[in-house]
Amino acid sequence: MIQMPGKSFSGVPPALSAQEKQLSARLKEHVETLAGKIGARSLTAAPANLERAAAYITQSMEKLGYKPQRHEYKISDKFGDDPFFSRAEAAKLVGMKAANIVAEIKGSDAAGEIVVIGAHYDSVFDCPAANDNGSGVASMLELARYLAGKKCRRTVRFVAFTNEEPPFFRTENMGSSRYARECHARKENIVAMLSLETMGYYTDKPDSQEYPAPMGSAYPTSGNFIAFVANLKSAELNKQCLATFRQSAQFPSEGICAPESLPGIDYSDQQGFWALGYPALMITDTAHLRYKHYHTPGDTADKVQYGNLARVVHGLEAVLNDLANKR
Repeated sequence: MIQMPGKSFSGVPPALSAQEKQLSARLKEHVETLAGKIGARSLTAAPANLERAAAYITQSMEKLGYKPQRHEYKISDKFGDDPFFSRAEAAKLVGMKAANIVAEIKGSDAAGEIVVIGAHYDSVFDCPAANDNGSGVASMLELARYLAGKKCRRTVRFVAFTNEEPPFFRTENMGSSRYARECHARKENIVAMLSLETMGYYTDKPDSQEYPAPMGSAYPTSGNFIAFVANLKSAELNKQCLATFRQSAQFPSEGICAPESLPGIDYSDQQGFWALGYPALMITDTAHLRYKHYHTPGDTADKVQYGNLARVVHGLEAVLNDLANKR
């Protein structure tokens, strides 16, 4: 096992600062809009809502001073397995348009080095998807707020990905896979990609955290931490990000660098970047390994713990600043 840097915070986190309280309120507003006012947002069950979510993200970025671009592509006939959606139904999607939303801060003296901060904005089938992945999108928007108007050595891109969920998962129709291939075709140098995925649920309850075998003995039994997850080729990036987080945040954190064959390690948008050799990691509350409302109608905005999510995002601000200005 690869040794991770620093030590996880333990004990009771301090009260939220005034800044974190404001951040918590904004995160809540984003999630309530996506999961409540908009609701289920998928090309399979609610395509109009998927467009409403894309519009909300675009408008939010514009209010921060960005000029987001819509990267459209057409759905091909490549689909994965989906228990809610037959192959015949999937075939009806072929030729439909889908879109990633991209906002960029151009770097100064290291503009050719690109940092991607991404989160998928679609939901599984007809679920409200507050935690998966309204929490990730909200976090991305607030990290974009943090960097708005700042100068960075490296180019930073905030990307809202579409079609992460089945029947697109692990296929060329995933928005993140399409975007990674676009970058690769342009021979772009992506030095770091962070996938923000299902980040809003934490509990101190004993034995609340599950793991794929044989990991359990090396990690906490309570699901009260944020996890930094990478494949072996992205180990250095993961160690750098976790070290910065632990130096900056008073919140429990765990890290793992493992083979992509480990179940769950590739369960999000980082997989398309790994496939092309880009260093990438997933930042997550571990989703189904602790959150019983994962991929159910119960994944509603009231389940997300906005104070803890604010603590995590505040720590990720330092991670992003480090990545954006690394020499």
